Amino acid sequence: MQSQFVQTNNINLYVMTDGPENGTPVILLHGFPEFHYGWRKQIPALVEAGFRVVVPDQRGYNLSDKPKGVSAYDVDVLAKDVIGLFDHFGIQKARLVGHDWGAAVAWTVAINHPERLEKLAILNVPHLDVMTDFVLHNSTQRKKSWYVFFFQIPWLVEWILSRNDFEYLARMLTRSGRKTTFTEADMTKYKKAWSQTGALTGMLNWYRAVMWRNVRSAFSHKKPSARRVHIPTMMLWGKRDVALSSDMAQPSIDLCDKGELTFFDKATHWVQHDASEEVNQKLIEFLR
Repeated sequence: MQSQFVQTNNINLYVMTDGPENGTPVILLHGFPEFHYGWRKQIPALVEAGFRVVVPDQRGYNLSDKPKGVSAYDVDVLAKDVIGLFDHFGIQKARLVGHDWGAAVAWTVAINHPERLEKLAILNVPHLDVMTDFVLHNSTQRKKSWYVFFFQIPWLVEWILSRNDFEYLARMLTRSGRKTTFTEADMTKYKKAWSQTGALTGMLNWYRAVMWRNVRSAFSHKKPSARRVHIPTMMLWGKRDVALSSDMAQPSIDLCDKGELTFFDKATHWVQHDASEEVNQKLIEFLR
């Protein structure tokens, strides 16, 4: 793979690219607490299928810029980072794939900038309006989302997650997957990314920004209707997700004008690792 820093939305993102220069471009957006390495099992398959793959470290992560302040991580700002990547690579209408927080950004791009997308693939994250509704009104999902509230505590959370060579954060990651989801070699790479100056706070600020956004919305005394997605959308969902209820998947796809949903009964939240071959096949068929 080739690497470069790309200036977008007044910051620099570290971006990996691979595949034929004239191949159809596909942008892959990772989530928490991964970085571009989170797509290690998809990149070779997509390249072999002829796609031009663009994989950034999103802001706050690994080698990308880590602006200070929670407001710098509002999801609308994060979506503009992605639009800037499209512009840099000359992509007028993109095929966009997102997992976890990367999926939240991908949903936002589809909602805010539909004219820039051709296809949208989502892995294990509901439509943002569905997620908000479930957190507010579904006690089971609220319990599953305990860590979001824990992450709001400044300084203390950074200290807890980073102590003893990121022991607690590594445990959160590995225990949310299968025993085989993450290897020791994988964890070494993740810890190196987490140890970059300012990375842990940058990563956590994604959660802090969405919390403030929801608080402001709650005090606005307005209940906006769920926003529809007009882009062809495919959702892949590992049903053994310990953090996000699969009950949110169908309501999310129902908000898409043209959507398809596939469950993976034995996969966890890390569906792209647990069922990589099946996920790759689905992605290639859909993105073509």
